[in-house]
Amino acid sequence: MRITAVTCVKNEGPFLIEWIAFNRILGVTDFLFYSNDCTDATDRMLDALAARGIVRHLPNPARGRNYQMEALKHARTQDVVLNSDWVWIADVDEFLNIHVGEGTIPELIDACGDPHAISVTFQFFANADVDSYEDRPVIEQFTRSHDPDIWCNETAQEVKTLFRHDFPVKYYGAHRPFMKKDLPKDRRPVWKDGAGRDVPWKFRVAANKRRIRKFPAKGARELATLNHYALRSLDSYLVKNDRGDVNRENRDFDDSYWRERNDDAYEDTSILRYLPRLKAEMARLMKDPEIAALHEEAVAAHRAALTRLMADPDYVALRQRLKSAPKISPAEIALLELIGEEVPA
Repeated sequence: MRITAVTCVKNEGPFLIEWIAFNRILGVTDFLFYSNDCTDATDRMLDALAARGIVRHLPNPARGRNYQMEALKHARTQDVVLNSDWVWIADVDEFLNIHVGEGTIPELIDACGDPHAISVTFQFFANADVDSYEDRPVIEQFTRSHDPDIWCNETAQEVKTLFRHDFPVKYYGAHRPFMKKDLPKDRRPVWKDGAGRDVPWKFRVAANKRRIRKFPAKGARELATLNHYALRSLDSYLVKNDRGDVNRENRDFDDSYWRERNDDAYEDTSILRYLPRLKAEMARLMKDPEIAALHEEAVAAHRAALTRLMADPDYVALRQRLKSAPKISPAEIALLELIGEEVPA
């Protein structure tokens, strides 16, 4: 089974080896990376990995537009996608946590009955008071999240989608493929959630514009969860804030983004069963002296960026605001105030 992961990156060098290694143990066979405006060795590391046949690396074709959507449009023309059995579109801070068998994508597909698509629900993992960046697996460091069934004030949560080569695609979206319209009944795809249930019809046909990339999360994670480490350490979040959004031009991260994702009331360590295999695969990739050297260069650049930011009074103030921010989202605070309940400090 050929499974191709497609992603866009900008200054993700310290985290590339972990993400590639993790997806390889899931069963991903091919990678298509698009990069833009990298200053931390990300692009050179991808070039080195490409020279060894581990990934395919291309410059992002977008010019001052939506980087991710332009890349996904381009990806549909690439042989690494055209010749794959399944396509997995995800970001480098997203890890597919499969709960069946040995935790591989083929096992997930089999558990869902070999459908045309599987949409897996997000779970945002909080910073949980981890201040300092450490060069070790992200999935090992962050094990606390919001209640999986509720995020902020939403019971419907976003998904990412694994889809088969014969899915009747109109165009790729970052969170789900969009179907061709007016398909006859015998050509409509079988589309499951992370529990092997049919996804809601309105989601399938994108009928509700407010929910084109999400549906109710309750009961949707029996077979798989999408662990999203959007914050990582406080140090790394500041560097991410300075970099800006990899997928969209002129969109920044801020206090609200942090507060919406830093609910650490729930512990979930299920992904840690991958750790021995992950570390072994990372070690295999890092045996190559050039790959290891480029990883160390990216780590040094990440730390240098933080040093630069800490010389800026505005970033010092931002760091303090984030560190002291309540671990409850603005939306939840508004609900508590509405019903007259006390807001936790």
